[in-house]
Amino acid sequence: MNEQVKQKLEDVSIYLKSLQQSICDSLTTFEASAEFKKDMWEKPEDSLLQGYGCTAILQDGQTFEQAAVNFSEVSGESLPASALKGRTELAGAPFYAMGVSMIVHPHNPYIPTTHMNVRMFLAIPKDGEPVWWFGGGFDLTPYYAFEEDCIYWHQIAKKACDPFGKDLYPDFKKQADDYFYLPHRKEHRGIGGIFFDNYNTGNFEQSFAFMQSVGNHFLTAYLPIVRKRKDHQYDVQQKAFQLLRRGRYVEFNLLYDRGTKFGLQSGGRTESILASMPPQVIWQYDWAPSEGSAEDALVKSFLTPRDWAGMSDTPIDLEPED
Repeated sequence: MNEQVKQKLEDVSIYLKSLQQSICDSLTTFEASAEFKKDMWEKPEDSLLQGYGCTAILQDGQTFEQAAVNFSEVSGESLPASALKGRTELAGAPFYAMGVSMIVHPHNPYIPTTHMNVRMFLAIPKDGEPVWWFGGGFDLTPYYAFEEDCIYWHQIAKKACDPFGKDLYPDFKKQADDYFYLPHRKEHRGIGGIFFDNYNTGNFEQSFAFMQSVGNHFLTAYLPIVRKRKDHQYDVQQKAFQLLRRGRYVEFNLLYDRGTKFGLQSGGRTESILASMPPQVIWQYDWAPSEGSAEDALVKSFLTPRDWAGMSDTPIDLEPED
């Protein structure tokens, strides 16, 4: 690997570590005493992967029941199948991968669960030049949804994409709608956001800048929703509905999530991979909401893909008035 490629990897690594810290710092401001505990880990020499990472975990806070923000930087001798997606020419190639992946499970069912991931891959074919690409996105999973939150979320997602091409947001929104779907339930996981993979414009700096835009806009999209909904009153039935819907989240992550599959296929650190799981969840046989209820509205009115960003001609402001 030449020095230019090494420098690119170092630049991405520095950004991802700073993003992890920024997210941890921002989420901690909602907590009176809970804080992130950082678990530094390194893969042993005899494992499938080489490298290291940091899993930051916040548990049983005032606002967040659990939040996990993972950074990893690893390499391996054979690129796993879950990372290929059409790149069959790279099968079995040595690779480098690094990224930040995070998940938030709030206490209050009026605060949505959210997920964000940004990542870079570098594969080194035996008889070719190194091949790099970026991926990531962020998505929102509400339990008791508000139209203004959904519109705002997608407006910020669009804002992250637009400087790099007006076609990116509609493309990556559709990819999110298609990806975060549970076919066995015939149901979307949430209201989506943006999702992209194999992103390589041919210009490393421009592609890297887009990944940074996605990472940097995540907090702008999520924190105002948390501030707006964190003090909303709820009862035990609404909490139970949140735990029931979390079951859908677990089903998606274990059955379909490519990041989970990549981590497990590549011999990643199991505790870090499964840190996305909610601390509490329930399944109830053949459960259905009452017709016309708020729980019924979630699936019928919010979990069907809509042009959220186009529903308002003016930017939504969720920040509370002074």
